[in-house]
Amino acid sequence: MKVVFFGTPQFAVPTLEKLLNQPEFEVLAVVTQPDKRRERGNKLTPSPVKNVAVAHNIPVWQPQQVKKDVETLTKLQESDADVFVVVAYGQILSPQILDMPKLGCINVHGSILPKYRGAAPIQWCLYNDEKETGITTMLMDAGMDTGAMLLKATTPIGLLDNAQDLGDRLSAIGGDLLLETLWKLEHQKIEPIPQDNSQATYAPLIQKQNYGLDWSKSAIQLHNQIRGFYPNCITTFRNQPLKITATIPLGSAYDRQLPKDLQSILQKLPDLSNLSGNPGEVVSIAKGIGAIAQTGEGLLLLQEVQPAGKRPQSGWDFVNGTRLAVGEVFAEG
Repeated sequence: MKVVFFGTPQFAVPTLEKLLNQPEFEVLAVVTQPDKRRERGNKLTPSPVKNVAVAHNIPVWQPQQVKKDVETLTKLQESDADVFVVVAYGQILSPQILDMPKLGCINVHGSILPKYRGAAPIQWCLYNDEKETGITTMLMDAGMDTGAMLLKATTPIGLLDNAQDLGDRLSAIGGDLLLETLWKLEHQKIEPIPQDNSQATYAPLIQKQNYGLDWSKSAIQLHNQIRGFYPNCITTFRNQPLKITATIPLGSAYDRQLPKDLQSILQKLPDLSNLSGNPGEVVSIAKGIGAIAQTGEGLLLLQEVQPAGKRPQSGWDFVNGTRLAVGEVFAEG
């Protein structure tokens, strides 16, 4: 089967690698976003997908706007591909492109459709405290993740999973599901299922304002925001920005969802039921772990933070390095 692969971030890499490792598939070319200048050194940096393609001597096409780039459109048409595979490419394909391959364009989407259509399904499902998510393969149409569904695979979401953890797991699942999808599609062993639009929810791009932490929210809401929008959520401490990158909501409702080693550590904490303070206030220090902050409802243990201009550090190192004291306050980011 002749394939043209569209993808850009690390999330797409396992699927591309699975295709490259299967002799029954021939990846004719890879379409990915143009190289971008990164903050440090301002050097042009290729996408993770491009790096894999170059390592395998696969032609790479990087149009600024794929649906308007005449050269790329011509190459796509002349490729005579059986299928276009799209995994987190980052551009919308035109109806002209969607109609080119014999078997259509197959998208590997990081949610259980029709829930979480859009650009950031992994982040928003964590933010919304979902307990399960998955991968859906679908036949693409002109809408935003509205095409007929082909196959689904699910995975549970752990209390401490963040967007990176979940993205890594889903990307591996996506590669396997795509291979199964293509085989069944080629052998006519799959029946596309239309989506129920009445059940659709949306996962828009994350905006800068989504990162600010409001300590009047509950502990679980803040925890889900921090792990969903990892590693960018921010608070203010001693008038300086501070990223909070890992937390643990405290209380009997969450204890059993934690790894056993953490459960045993938290069991050694003093009784927390009598602790209280204003939202954002440090009400206790968990020795060896970090600060415990009051929220609008419940307590939140800060397991990992990143001060401005520094690398991420454990909550305990932060406590020691700043000589943080009970009564200090984390303010809205």
